[in-house]
Amino acid sequence: MKKLKLILGVIMGTLIGASAMAESYTFELSESVTRKSVSFVNHFGIKIVGDLYIPKSVGKNDKLSAIAICGPFGAVKEQASGFYANKLAERGFITLAFDPSFTGESGGKPRYMNSPDINTEDFQSAVDFLVTHKNVDSEKVGILGICGWGGMALNTAGLDTRIKATVASTMYEASRVSAKGYNDLADKEESRYASRKAISEQRTKDFLSGKYALAGGVPSVRPEDKVYGDYYDYYKTPRGYHPRSLNSNGGWAVTAGGSLLNTRLLAYSNEIRSAVMVVHGEIAHSRYMGEDAFKTLTGNNKELVIVPNATHCDLYDSEKIPFDKIVEFYGKYLK
Repeated sequence: MKKLKLILGVIMGTLIGASAMAESYTFELSESVTRKSVSFVNHFGIKIVGDLYIPKSVGKNDKLSAIAICGPFGAVKEQASGFYANKLAERGFITLAFDPSFTGESGGKPRYMNSPDINTEDFQSAVDFLVTHKNVDSEKVGILGICGWGGMALNTAGLDTRIKATVASTMYEASRVSAKGYNDLADKEESRYASRKAISEQRTKDFLSGKYALAGGVPSVRPEDKVYGDYYDYYKTPRGYHPRSLNSNGGWAVTAGGSLLNTRLLAYSNEIRSAVMVVHGEIAHSRYMGEDAFKTLTGNNKELVIVPNATHCDLYDSEKIPFDKIVEFYGKYLK
């Protein structure tokens, strides 16, 4: 017990120290890249805040390819999406990492909610921003979604024809796992009814209290479970902790999963005409979601990349991320 208290004390000390640096990033900005805070409003009237990464070598009249980036689900732009944005800007792209509605520095109330419709619009509004930027070639814009935002990226690619290339990295199909559980093991009406009943009862409680109860983020003590241990190693350690990240702290609102439970993403993924690359780790617990999504895609401009010996969270920020392949893909289709 004494040892456990000591470990908890060290963890809490680390987190308090991180909280004192609310504007900190989980990665170092490249010396060849500039980063600027930007904002824009989506079609639901919600202010979206992002970081724009631009290569320092860009000339006043240059027009570059650009990529909007978001994810993982429950993370903020100072974490994995910013990491990707920084790396891709090093390679010559203008990139935009943004906080989705209801999270991070972006607007929207109540907080810590999600919506397949609104979050798809978040990606579209990021594309609005990029195609109108003075240094962006409006015919060379792509998107990149990480984890649950990989599914949102594919959903957006099926809707917005301005998007020429999409990468879904370590992808979750959030509506599928919400309705069916991991590996579809809870794919039965009774399981979904139990979830609906719990969310419905929580809505009543929230209405009476005037507050939205949170479901809790990643546990503060590393779980033995491999999946949640992988999340802990990112969200609860100095490697990836951020004080605005839902997963690092109190998590989503309990009722946030309602719309995902009753909505099916990727209904028209077979009609995506633009280029798509799905990237997944060989030993990621979520690999089946990316591979199954890939099977629905059609056309000869679709690619599946399986990264050897990589877990789900390895593709958040590690050297295992196949940036060479990603850059080659964008270079081919954003031209």
